[in-house]
Amino acid sequence: MTSTILVLNVGSSTLKFALFDSAGLDLLCRGVIEDRGAGFQVRTSGPNAPAFAALPVAAGATLPAQIEWLLRTAATTFVNGPLVAVGHRVVHGGATFAEPAIVDAAMLDELAGFIPLAPAHQPHNIAAIAAVTAIAPKLPQIACFDTAFHRTQPRVAQLYPLPRALSDEGLLRFGFHGLSYEHVAQALVEVAPDHANSRVIAAHLGHGASLCAMRNRQSVATTMGFTSLEGLMMGTRSGSIDPGLILYLMRDRGMTVEAVGDLLNSRSGLLGVSGLSDDVRILAQSPDPSAAEALDLFAYRAAREIGSLMAAVGGLDLLVFTGGIGENSGALRAAICERLRWADVILDPARNEQGLPRISAETARVKVFVIPANEELVIATATRELTAGLAGGSGGKRRSPPSVR
Repeated sequence: MTSTILVLNVGSSTLKFALFDSAGLDLLCRGVIEDRGAGFQVRTSGPNAPAFAALPVAAGATLPAQIEWLLRTAATTFVNGPLVAVGHRVVHGGATFAEPAIVDAAMLDELAGFIPLAPAHQPHNIAAIAAVTAIAPKLPQIACFDTAFHRTQPRVAQLYPLPRALSDEGLLRFGFHGLSYEHVAQALVEVAPDHANSRVIAAHLGHGASLCAMRNRQSVATTMGFTSLEGLMMGTRSGSIDPGLILYLMRDRGMTVEAVGDLLNSRSGLLGVSGLSDDVRILAQSPDPSAAEALDLFAYRAAREIGSLMAAVGGLDLLVFTGGIGENSGALRAAICERLRWADVILDPARNEQGLPRISAETARVKVFVIPANEELVIATATRELTAGLAGGSGGKRRSPPSVR
């Protein structure tokens, strides 16, 4: 019998989970609970996943009911041993949380203050923690923050050119997808040991998309900022646009704050430009010129922002693709890299089509890799480390928002 760690990644419409052997951090099972319209279904994979393809969860089940089912039923079905801790992905930790931390009441109060900065994610992350607390109050919980990895950035990379008083109040560029970038930083030691500590730009491309420039495997700059709306064009999010356009929509078109927020977060990006879908696979197969234009704009914006991050990190030695689109769309990888040929980013077409770990041409100076995302392993690792130190009262570190002097 082995003890296990449960990792939860809760979104607005899905509950993703993974179970790890707490001793060796071997993956036992991963899965997702999602609403298919006629009730919830559970899809699982991994060595300890059950033989059937899906498990029923009662239609209309609340998040606490889903988590209760997972804790009391699925855990005993998927693994043969007790749960010893739960690790959570929490999207926003602000400038306060620089590392994973043990959950307590004071933390939850602080995290609630970040809900306006990540309204599509933060409430669900907090609700998951509260649900576990209600069902298993003695089970240790660890919060791992998507913003924490970027706290190594120089202050100039975190500042907006706003009045100093607003910066002092915490209106800074936080950045997101940090758990994904932390996994890339760790994986580079094995995947590309000769270049791991050089000038690296990682592209997390999925429904949400961003870039991160690293040096010595630490974040130097990133494209997302105060919220996850800044930066690259995404599935349904606009990414960066002229702030004057927002003023125009509100002042001259009479749009409300809520309407503009819905436009920029839910009706823009690949979906908005194509008018068809936010799914790259559907757009790639469509004969509609608007679909091709949406994909072209996505590649253009990504390449343009990579050029910006090259200035921030002082060049480029290694480019990494990760995330659902980054891992699976060879066509978009090729389209992005073609726009970077001037920087000696040149792909090997055969390797790119196969999605091999290294997809750059042998003669290219810049090495290009594909590294599958694995935020769950990062969370499980932090959870094991922090719960092992609970007896000594060890917790995650907090970092106060830097003052502007």
